[in-house]
Amino acid sequence: LANLIAKINMSILGLKKKQPKTFKVKVITMDAEMEFSCEVKWKGKDLFDLVCRTIGLRETWFFGLRYTVKDTYAWLKPDKRVLDQDVPKDSPITFHFLAKFFPEKVEEELVQEITQHLFFLQVKKQILDEEIFCSPEASVLLASYAVQAKYGDYDPNFHKPGFLAQDELLPKRVNTGYLYQMTPEMWEEKITAWYAEHRNIARDEAEMEYLKIAQDLDMYGVSYFSITQNKRDTELLLGVDAQGLHIYSPNSKLNPKKSFPWSGIRNISYSEKEFTIKPLDKKKEVFKFYSSQLRVNKLILQLCIGNHDLFMRRRKVDSIEVQQMKAQAKEEKARKKMERQILAREKQLREEAERAKEEMERRMFQLQDEARMANEALLRSEETADLLAEKAQIAEEEAKLLAHKAAEAEQERQRLEVTALKTKEEHRLMEQKMREAEQLAVKLVEQSERRSKEADHLKQDLNEAKDAERRAKQKLLEITKTTYPLVAPYSNPPAPPGPDSMEMPLEMATSYRLDFKDSDMKRLSMEIERERLEYMEKSKHLQDQLKELKSEIESLKLEEQQQQQQAGLYNLRGYAEPLYVPHSNVRHMHLQYQQQVPPQMRSQDI
Repeated sequence: LANLIAKINMSILGLKKKQPKTFKVKVITMDAEMEFSCEVKWKGKDLFDLVCRTIGLRETWFFGLRYTVKDTYAWLKPDKRVLDQDVPKDSPITFHFLAKFFPEKVEEELVQEITQHLFFLQVKKQILDEEIFCSPEASVLLASYAVQAKYGDYDPNFHKPGFLAQDELLPKRVNTGYLYQMTPEMWEEKITAWYAEHRNIARDEAEMEYLKIAQDLDMYGVSYFSITQNKRDTELLLGVDAQGLHIYSPNSKLNPKKSFPWSGIRNISYSEKEFTIKPLDKKKEVFKFYSSQLRVNKLILQLCIGNHDLFMRRRKVDSIEVQQMKAQAKEEKARKKMERQILAREKQLREEAERAKEEMERRMFQLQDEARMANEALLRSEETADLLAEKAQIAEEEAKLLAHKAAEAEQERQRLEVTALKTKEEHRLMEQKMREAEQLAVKLVEQSERRSKEADHLKQDLNEAKDAERRAKQKLLEITKTTYPLVAPYSNPPAPPGPDSMEMPLEMATSYRLDFKDSDMKRLSMEIERERLEYMEKSKHLQDQLKELKSEIESLKLEEQQQQQQAGLYNLRGYAEPLYVPHSNVRHMHLQYQQQVPPQMRSQDI
């Protein structure tokens, strides 16, 4: 029995040694995740202090560790062991490090920069998740401060349109709602317009401006719980914040139906499901409400106690710790402000130096271009000088050649002067020949007119002779018919008169007369033909003379053109006088000839 008892004791001691002495914890802040190994005996305050030391937070009274229990949440109690509370049994156990209480005036109460940053991140998330209602205009302004805190000063060269496309800056109700008829690009343009005006604002200042605007929103820092009033189970909402308690209708979280400020509450108590709010003024009615969940009731009570304590604490003189914190924060802000000023000055100097550098580089490139252009101009001038030297040599040779040609041209000019004198003499002789030819043509025209008139008279005489001949024949026939009877056929003709007879029969006389007339006509025709032939010969002779004259004129013209071309080749003037050929005289002679000579007597060549 003793051995058995000893073995049992040894096994119990072994089991105790095998039990773990630590457990894993995962703490999620608004911008980081941390894991800790905690001892089993640690209380909530031990874990909370470890987290605060890790992140460097000294304003611990605003924050707490929250965990999820079934369908609600709870805050880790500081004076109770962690494992003895209703925390999840997971490994690691997950806690969220969040702001449990909110300040009335963020600018006066939030001292540390880390505190401001955590509040900024939490309030921003609540606005984007629509836990805090925010109008579109205020959402755009808040988004512009968030962008300033994240990206710094606006730079149009770097912040191109679309650089905010991946950032969540507006509530979904505003960004995707059809009520405002705005596209995401249009919202980004409005945010960028405000963002450009926040130049030279540091990150902590931008976050503080964000919180100063957000603290004026109706739902800022309010924790809502569902409650009922009296036995009829009228559903209401209870809101707990830094100012006091507020009663809302279920459909409106913005305007409370009734409010109880902390300064007007004497006592808050609850018994199981019933809460009682006793006003400081005893004349006012006590307000009671009911909550069905025990965990929610405990949470409401914790928030009421904590907010009331902070409310009373704000109205007292700050503790030495807070005063030191504020002094250090003030010094830190002054130091950071000085650093920012120095940084801004250095940035300005750097920008000026960069601008000066760019200007010097631009000037250097300009001078390099000018030097390159000067070198090119020098090379061109040298090439031009060489070219001009070559041209001068060529010009000198050309001058010698021109002098030689000038001498030749002078000789040619003298020869042309002699030729011009000869040409003038020939021209005078040609004019004389033309005048003689013109006079001859006039004489021929006059003779032609005279011959034409004579021919017309001869034709008229011939026609008159023919008419007289015809009348004579007619009279002879009449006389013959009346004087001598007709000779019968086969009768012998009368004997011819003897040679001694002095008279000639009438018929013979008539025949003789007719023969006489015919011989005259033939003679006249022969004379006309002879004169026509003579005229044709003279006309042909005149035509030959005219052709000869024309050929001489053409040769003179060709010679004159050659002389002018030769004179133009040597660029000399006055070598020969232009020849004047009286073409008008020839043309005038030809026209007179065509007008005065009958068409049947003209020569086709002329």
